[in-house]
Amino acid sequence: MPVQYDITLAISYDYDAPASAARTLLRMTPRLTRRQRLVTGHVTASPNPAHRADEEDFFGNPMTVLSFDGALSEVHFRFQGRVSVAEADTRLDLSCPLADLPEEVRRLLALDRLAPHHFLGASDRVGRVGEIASFARDTTRADMTTLEAVEALSHAFHTHFTFDPTATDVATDPAEAFRNRRGVCQDISHAMIAGLRALGVPAGYVSGFLRTDPPEGQPRLTGADAMHAWVRAWCGRQTGWVDIDPTNDLRVGTDHVVVAYGRDYVDVSPVKGSLRSAGAHRTSHAVDMVPVTSESAALADG
Repeated sequence: MPVQYDITLAISYDYDAPASAARTLLRMTPRLTRRQRLVTGHVTASPNPAHRADEEDFFGNPMTVLSFDGALSEVHFRFQGRVSVAEADTRLDLSCPLADLPEEVRRLLALDRLAPHHFLGASDRVGRVGEIASFARDTTRADMTTLEAVEALSHAFHTHFTFDPTATDVATDPAEAFRNRRGVCQDISHAMIAGLRALGVPAGYVSGFLRTDPPEGQPRLTGADAMHAWVRAWCGRQTGWVDIDPTNDLRVGTDHVVVAYGRDYVDVSPVKGSLRSAGAHRTSHAVDMVPVTSESAALADG
């Protein structure tokens, strides 16, 4: 039975000096996948932009393009909507042997937006890192299935990384995070992607939302859920893409909502753009994922 969530994502920027001539690309709207659909939802901005276009990027992610002509002392972006997510089928491992995967990729002639060929080579934020490649080879065996290798790497990176939001920032190189064995979901996902690609496994980056539970006995706080990142790996023609969360060492389920697919964070960052400004700026974001009751879900679907 699918699970539905009412989701709100709010991202704000506050500038010391007014910014002008801003152009912004937003990837805040959950995308359509085999397991997920957007029941309803919309992105808004305050102040209102001078121009707006809603389109898809190369990978099929919903993208809102905004431009602002006036001076901006602050700007607020907001997605609000409802998403339905079905559970993944994790009962059988039908993936090909890891040793056979290069031939599986070679024989696949499709070059559509999510073809595995796009996710094999180095990308802007995930290059070839010898230490990570050696770690991946030491963690896996040639006689494993591809899915077994993916799950082994997820467990290894989960075990070897300490989750530490103070250790890195959005620009930290995966090699540095791996050497320090500290970081956040972005760092762990980038490192695992580098390891998978070193093994010849096509691997991509997923941005999305993760439903979190408050500590026992404490109330849920508004804005306490999180934007999250995880990994998708191509496991052969029969299995296709598999989503796995190395930060939590688990296959992705109904607590995860996909926003965007890409090769790394550069392809999926929720806010990207250019503006003219001087001085510092501050940013904040808050996420709410509220499970929908069966009664309210029926009203929305009707």
